[in-house]
Amino acid sequence: MASLQRTLSFPVLLIIGINSIMGTGVFFLQAIAAGIAGPASIISWGIMACIAIGMSLVFAELSSMFDTAGGVYDYTKRVFGSFSSFLVGWLTILVSMITIATLVVGAIQYLNPSLPVSQIIGISLLFLLIFNFMAYRGMQTSAVMLVAFGIITLSAVLLLLVPGFFFVQPQNLSPFFSFGVIPVFIGVFLVADTFFGWQTITFLAEETQDARRVLPKVFIYSTAIIALLCILFAIVILSIIPWSELSASGAPLLLVSERIYGSLLGEWYTLLIYSAIIGSVAGWIVSSPRLLMALAKDKMFIPRLAEVHPVYNTPHIAILFQTILTACIVFIGAGSYETLLRLSLPLVFLLYMIVIIVLIRMRYAFPDEQRYFSLPGGVLSASLLLCIMIFFVLFWIFYDPTAIFTVLLAGSFLLLGVPIYYLLKFTYVPDSILNNMHFLGRLHLLLENVLLPKSVRAYVLSLVSLSDKHVLEFGGNVGTMTMHIAEQTKLRGRITATEFSSANAHIIRQRMKKAGHSHVTVLHDEHHLNRIHPSIHSFDVLVSVGYLSYLQDMQKILREARNAIRENGEVLFVEYIDYFKFLPNAGWTSNIGHLVLLFEEQGFRVRILKKKGFFWNYLIVHGIRTDKNIPFV
Repeated sequence: MASLQRTLSFPVLLIIGINSIMGTGVFFLQAIAAGIAGPASIISWGIMACIAIGMSLVFAELSSMFDTAGGVYDYTKRVFGSFSSFLVGWLTILVSMITIATLVVGAIQYLNPSLPVSQIIGISLLFLLIFNFMAYRGMQTSAVMLVAFGIITLSAVLLLLVPGFFFVQPQNLSPFFSFGVIPVFIGVFLVADTFFGWQTITFLAEETQDARRVLPKVFIYSTAIIALLCILFAIVILSIIPWSELSASGAPLLLVSERIYGSLLGEWYTLLIYSAIIGSVAGWIVSSPRLLMALAKDKMFIPRLAEVHPVYNTPHIAILFQTILTACIVFIGAGSYETLLRLSLPLVFLLYMIVIIVLIRMRYAFPDEQRYFSLPGGVLSASLLLCIMIFFVLFWIFYDPTAIFTVLLAGSFLLLGVPIYYLLKFTYVPDSILNNMHFLGRLHLLLENVLLPKSVRAYVLSLVSLSDKHVLEFGGNVGTMTMHIAEQTKLRGRITATEFSSANAHIIRQRMKKAGHSHVTVLHDEHHLNRIHPSIHSFDVLVSVGYLSYLQDMQKILREARNAIRENGEVLFVEYIDYFKFLPNAGWTSNIGHLVLLFEEQGFRVRILKKKGFFWNYLIVHGIRTDKNIPFV
């Protein structure tokens, strides 16, 4: 199987890190911060720079311990288990996709704020396709692109910063506290986006040479460089252009560049800034699919996203998934850079606070794990950094009237991950059903008419002849289908229902007793997914609903069924497929041709039917036991 290749060195990853972390913030947020805190926004940049350096040290220690592509997801999994790590992974996916959309929309808006929405969407989608295609072609190709854009980003900053010192007018910084002290702290929260992106570097760990030594240096050096540039940038820009004029501009650096280079060269400089902003998108696009791949490997997301291209050694299915998802977000947020930015900020702060908690837990869970870098001050420093970040989030919520709505909206996106987690677990991890069977049984009983509507039950049972037959219901669940079979065999026939959950078996017995179906025998079999119950020596019809995907040895079970069922006896398997019409099918149902072949090898001639449902579809395998090599119609 193809795998990721370690091709990235320290200098390359350093430039990629600067490009990915800096993003649009240094170009956009100078004006936003100035509009809130005036010249004192310089202090906001200084405070956030200190927090960012502390956060880079946290990532440095974590990356020096583990070099897997899952990054923050993998760190969380090691200390808090699958559910917490999935939510962190889901949170990181949200942050990544929203950030990509924000950067693309921001770049177009910076180039031409007056463009109609349709053109913004069109140009944004074009760049998404180009960058995702470059990511698909391999890390060597992507690295060249990312380094080029990293150099462009540094050039855009330095070409304004260095000559800008000769145009400084200190009087523009007076009065320094134009709005008082409180807006300075709000400004800290809003400029934070400039320093976000450390997680993108962790996703490249499996493609980095000597990652456990290199990544810590990349985190520290890239953040220190960005922090210094941003503070100097804020001082120079606010000294050249009055804060009131700067904050009113949709493209603030255009004003500064025109003051330094004149109007003609200033317009060319705008193209350079545009290239720098759009280039930061590339870093996120290249790195984020590695997280999707890590989740998929653990069956915490669609398994096919873990596939690596045999030629380009890239997670090509994850890249395709990312392309589609970010395109959708671009449609939703086109022309609304600031809206997308405010939506991402609480999610990112939450993500980084969780990362700090993970580090603190790591100190106790893995005290002897080899570390090539340790956070100075250890748990005390991490706890202090966590308290500082909580303070600024609460400060923003208290003083910004729109903050509560933003937090609730962001929280709803995060909570959406909970049902997705359980859906994925129950689809791709059979053991999770066993571990939660008592709860699921009660839930299934409550929703049985939704999960298996009466019309579907009637259609399925119309395919087989049940009168005067011994029916084996292989997997009775909570008796949904058992009740219908029992009604059709009440006068002539009998039923044996097997079930691996003792709780569900009890539910079936209670329902049969209440309905007066004394011809139904219920057997609890904890090894149900591996066999036909040994006490069952013969039967005429086998019916099974919802178990085909979870059978651990299909050939063994079909062989045992063949030995027990009479000649021309019927089998009827029903399985849920196409969940919500986009999740790929799991287990044996993912390959219909292979499924038919398995039945034929064990002496069954079958036909495959499909019946449409509202949220999912139903796969029906209907056939007969026969030694004759004839098709079943």
